[in-house]
Amino acid sequence: MNLFTKVTALASASALVLSLAACGGGSGSTPAPDTTTPAEGAATYTVGICQQMTHEALDAATLGFMDALNELLPNQVEFLKQDAGGEYANCGTIMDGFVASDVDLILANATYPLQAAASATADIPVLGTSVTDYATALSIDGWTGTVGSNISGTSDLAPLDQQAAMLQELFPDAASVGLLYCSGEPNSVYQVETIQGHLEDMGYACTQYAFTDVNDLSSVAQTACDGSDVLYIPTDNTAAANTETIANVVLPAGVPVITGEVGLCTGCGVATLSISYYDIGYKTGEMAAQILTGEADISTMPVEYAPNVTKMYNAANCETLGLTMPEDYEAIA
Repeated sequence: MNLFTKVTALASASALVLSLAACGGGSGSTPAPDTTTPAEGAATYTVGICQQMTHEALDAATLGFMDALNELLPNQVEFLKQDAGGEYANCGTIMDGFVASDVDLILANATYPLQAAASATADIPVLGTSVTDYATALSIDGWTGTVGSNISGTSDLAPLDQQAAMLQELFPDAASVGLLYCSGEPNSVYQVETIQGHLEDMGYACTQYAFTDVNDLSSVAQTACDGSDVLYIPTDNTAAANTETIANVVLPAGVPVITGEVGLCTGCGVATLSISYYDIGYKTGEMAAQILTGEADISTMPVEYAPNVTKMYNAANCETLGLTMPEDYEAIA
């Protein structure tokens, strides 16, 4: 990954933003850089964005973050956006670059970037988003809702008890639930262990099926299908980036999948209780504006959660599996 040199000339900054956006992938989902001159006397800021990988949910969170800052601090923010390609080592390299460039704030989009940012700096404000549980990600005991250092942000956690209730509502006669997740993602482990308790209290027999990376995803998914009536996949970034691989296994096997977020459901699921990743990204951008302008102290800012969840279903996959969803479920567009 390239390290960054902080740029002072506006024309050079615009060119750099364009280059980094192209490097990060999904350039169609990021706002065009603003090349107009800030109001006279207005402060300008450099914000580094590290996104764990490219997929629908993380792209939406980054877009919401940038939209909020562009609206609240028009023409005042230079974005340095990098995509780590799902590799923790790349996150570390990117964060080291942001620190060397002395950026004013870092957005860590997902767990690996958050952990890398926490290791890289104790001084630069770091906001996370698309992080399920900050206590798990940062190994914090006695969680009070606030990290209490240079870190805060937003969580993508939809209520796991309500997700378990959704599975029970749709599949009351199922006996076994397979929990499919990437063992290398701490927040996936947290979600699986938590929802397993809820499901077992409901009488389901649960088995965890952990894959290490995309190389064994297909085989583990097949094993999960062979031993389960229904699958559950949490907000797992590796799974979200490889939904086609999962769909190619679960749909021919006739095994329905409940997912932790809408992007996963769009690719391989039948239903989800999902938040809006754009909304949590936008909220994170609002927090960033307060920090940059000195209106808020990040060390006292509690982690924020999505205000709403929505029951949604994948019409195509439901038709393939012969499922009819209740009327209060919203079809994914």
